[in-house]
Amino acid sequence: MNQQVTTGIVLARVDYGEADRIITFLTPNVGKLRLMAKGVRRVKSKLAGGVELFSVTNLTYVKGRGDIGTLVSARLVTHYGQIVQDINRTMLGYEFIKKLNKATEDEPEADYFHILEQSFAALNDSAVDLELIRLWFTAQLLRLGGYQPNLQTEPDGTRLDAKKQYEFSFDDSAFVARPEAPYDASAIKFLRLVFGGASPSALQKVAGVERLAATTGQLVSLFARQYSRE
Repeated sequence: MNQQVTTGIVLARVDYGEADRIITFLTPNVGKLRLMAKGVRRVKSKLAGGVELFSVTNLTYVKGRGDIGTLVSARLVTHYGQIVQDINRTMLGYEFIKKLNKATEDEPEADYFHILEQSFAALNDSAVDLELIRLWFTAQLLRLGGYQPNLQTEPDGTRLDAKKQYEFSFDDSAFVARPEAPYDASAIKFLRLVFGGASPSALQKVAGVERLAATTGQLVSLFARQYSRE
């Protein structure tokens, strides 16, 4: 029996037979895994505790002849249990799982795993603003999908000026200077941090973060609808 070892996060669970379950895991090194967890729905199953939602788990499995392998053991590494104590955080966590499952239909990069792991860590911390987490998650999916806005220059190549106000041109995927436009230097600098990959916990420490997240969140959401597969 050629056993393999990796780390995984549960993306989907489908009941099979009387006590089994087919579980889809996202991993950092082997992409997505579909594994049969035999007997996991039984009360005394040794696998059950290691395949919880909102968790990171060490997995031992055997590859199958088809696309479904067999889960041999599952040891919980981190369980973000505080998420389920807040309905809004729980629902946002489910939304992230669903979107990651869709975004990783093809062979996923390791970064997708780390995005979900960091999202869970942020959702688990009540001090991190929910809209900030949503903004960060959306920006990371855009970045990995190759849909990152130009945050350095105007469409004609002119560098953005900290003293000017800007509006966003969706046609050009860039900011354009215009008096009394809604985006100032602080909003653009904040977006650079977000798309640069700074964690939600780090972004939470930025002065005026709730205002900045509200100001830029709608823009990023609209950008995602236009340029990504959301």
